[in-house]
Amino acid sequence: MPSDYLPIAVLVFFATAIAFIVVILGHLFGPRRPTITKGAPYESGMKPYGAGQRRMPVHFYLVAVLFILFDVEIVFLLPWAVVLRELKLFGLIEMLVFIGILFVGYIYAWRKGALEWE
Repeated sequence: MPSDYLPIAVLVFFATAIAFIVVILGHLFGPRRPTITKGAPYESGMKPYGAGQRRMPVHFYLVAVLFILFDVEIVFLLPWAVVLRELKLFGLIEMLVFIGILFVGYIYAWRKGALEWE
């Protein structure tokens, strides 16, 4: 059984090795001519103003995390739909519990105002 995973392990090893080799070669042989202009921050062609580290509202982060969370959870519906006939009533009840938990989480986020856009 572990020998079945050997090709995957070899692929992961070679992919990681190639990534490290490319980064190291780029660092060793790449051009390095730093100037003040190259080191300056670039913001849409305009000179930057204000502090570079300003506080961002956590609301944007929260909306992004909720989107990813619910989007990824919806992906679990496809395999269930494919094998629904084999799972019969047990599979249906399991998925209803799963969707119920997702719905409770969605209602909680909605009531807390996490989905409000200002």
